[in-house]
Amino acid sequence: MRVLVTGATSLVGSAVVNLLRDRGDSVTVLQRRPSELDVTEHLGDIANRTAVTAAITGVDAVVHVAGRAAATGEWALFEDTNVLGTRNVIDAARDAGVTRIVHVSSPSVAHSGQSLVGAPAGPADPEHARGHYARSKAQAELISLGASSVSMSVVAIRPHLIWGPGDTQLVGRIVDRAKSGRLAIVGSGASLIDTIYIDNAAEALVAALDRAPELGGRAFVVTNGQPRPVREVLNRIVMAAGVDRPRVKVPYRVAHTGGLVVDRVWEHRKIESDPPMTSFLAEQLGTAHWFDQRETRRALEWRPRISLDEGFRRLETWFQGEVEARP
Repeated sequence: MRVLVTGATSLVGSAVVNLLRDRGDSVTVLQRRPSELDVTEHLGDIANRTAVTAAITGVDAVVHVAGRAAATGEWALFEDTNVLGTRNVIDAARDAGVTRIVHVSSPSVAHSGQSLVGAPAGPADPEHARGHYARSKAQAELISLGASSVSMSVVAIRPHLIWGPGDTQLVGRIVDRAKSGRLAIVGSGASLIDTIYIDNAAEALVAALDRAPELGGRAFVVTNGQPRPVREVLNRIVMAAGVDRPRVKVPYRVAHTGGLVVDRVWEHRKIESDPPMTSFLAEQLGTAHWFDQRETRRALEWRPRISLDEGFRRLETWFQGEVEARP
């Protein structure tokens, strides 16, 4: 296929590009910064309809990865990228005769703050989603799935907590906080959470692209299907980086209340740096989040290939290589 990947400089975007290219698809990418990917490249912002139209002309399919995933920020920033940007991609794809789209979403679009235990992929709910990121992604998913038709099948895939070597979002932030002594266990740290290793996430997205004509209009959460206590996940990530495990514990109510205050302060003062805590982060660290994967695997005809233990081994090897490469 001729495939456009938006947001190709991200961890998952570049992994999808490599998978598609290696299997023989013709790949075009659209992102704001130049990449080192050996494919046809367009530079531009998905909030710019002209840039999107230029990139999407002549392709058969789209994997829409681009989005704003910051912990804080003004609503307008999330709306421009996640909502307006997605509408641009959908409208341009329809005009260009694209036949299949995979929209990369998030489980947070259906999360109202309560624990999720063996949960299915519930409907996106902008009204009750927590925070600007989740609300904007919920709106974007509804736009995408609402455009699915016989002639243009759209599937939404919600990877939960993607991580792996080179990850600056989850792994990078956890390690940076641990190094500075700011990484804390919220509550007991015993809540079970699902994550997904980067290779598995990319392969799930490609599987969804292949199966899109049969799955149009549906949303699926994808994970490794190996729920672990959040404390174990944090410990293994920082240990892979050669950093001491977090020793500080913060009661959930304290973390969540403090996060609500930080949310307001960071947005009011338009602070760009990562906050010490947010209400969304407190909920992610202090409540259970794991999902029933049986229907996802059946529908996508996909299973995760890399186990969590193997992923942590690969992460440790990568960190060792980074240390050895330093002068």
